[in-house]
Amino acid sequence: MSPRLRFPRHFRIRSGADFGRAYRQGRRARGSILLVVGADSGRDHPRLGLSVGKKVWKHAVKRNRVRRVFREAFRLTAPELPNLDLVLIPAEPRLVPTTADTARELVKLARKVARRLEESRPVPAPPGPASSGDPTP
Repeated sequence: MSPRLRFPRHFRIRSGADFGRAYRQGRRARGSILLVVGADSGRDHPRLGLSVGKKVWKHAVKRNRVRRVFREAFRLTAPELPNLDLVLIPAEPRLVPTTADTARELVKLARKVARRLEESRPVPAPPGPASSGDPTP
């Protein structure tokens, strides 16, 4: 019997505040299938948020298929992904993604977002001599 392959609730971004934080503080990376927005989550696992609007497909059935493919790609690659909140957005209208291509691109773009987040963090100043408040040349 095969193990149950589930997508537990704690792997989902559910609140509007978390989506807003990801959009405000996150970094982006675009591929041919996905636009990935990633932000630090402070958790020990990645979380997924989906944003598939009517601009991608007018019909809900087709939008939901795109969501299912994105969700499955995330579920299959979750162990390889950095511990970030990731919001996935289709890169173009009328997208018909495959799970394998989406999974490959998701891993690549998530790592790029993690690298950009790391580069944007402020570097702490090196410890120097204690300042006495007296400017000496």
